[in-house]
Amino acid sequence: MFGFAKTQMVAPEKALPGRDESMPVPSRHEVLGTPLTPPFPGHAEVADFALGCFWGAERKFWETEGVITTATGYQGGYTANPTYEEVCSGHTGHTEAVRVVYDPAKVSYETLLKVFWESHDPTQGMRQGNDVGTQYRSAIFTHSDAQQAQAEASRAAYQPTLTAAGYPEITTEIAKAPPFYYAEPYHQQYLHKVPNGYCGLGGTGLTCPVGVAPAE
Repeated sequence: MFGFAKTQMVAPEKALPGRDESMPVPSRHEVLGTPLTPPFPGHAEVADFALGCFWGAERKFWETEGVITTATGYQGGYTANPTYEEVCSGHTGHTEAVRVVYDPAKVSYETLLKVFWESHDPTQGMRQGNDVGTQYRSAIFTHSDAQQAQAEASRAAYQPTLTAAGYPEITTEIAKAPPFYYAEPYHQQYLHKVPNGYCGLGGTGLTCPVGVAPAE
């Protein structure tokens, strides 16, 4: 583990093995009072985002009207049911992610994409601000062809704005959603429990266009 480059993705065959047991988490959201785990309401849809430290990222989404519940977790890597320490080691391949369960009648996926793009700098690769490592990389994990198309279109629409402001190419990964592993209980709604806690999130200050892809 010593000397491992934090910004280099671990090879699948070198990833930590993980475990079969899933992380136990509280039954209810500390802020919204809604279930943290399935089953969710039948009309609900799910979106997954990674945009740096998941403490601040989760708060961005639970404060968004129309969101039913949120949870922090690990996604996009190889290790089943990892611990926070394992993810921070860089040997799981996971990024810190937020699961967002929302009511599409009250908030659109495009609006969630706007929150995502404007809440961080999506051009920084394997870091976000002072947080450096593969676990802080930017990603959108999609749950339908419609989400995939909208995510890709939003990236294409936002790039000219970033380029005009002197930013490099967006490094955000957009892919079909892999398994989402819930983070430890103390990470859930962390900034509600610790209002003055660390939040490494910082956007570019640039506005992302909305309505960039037709809904299906």
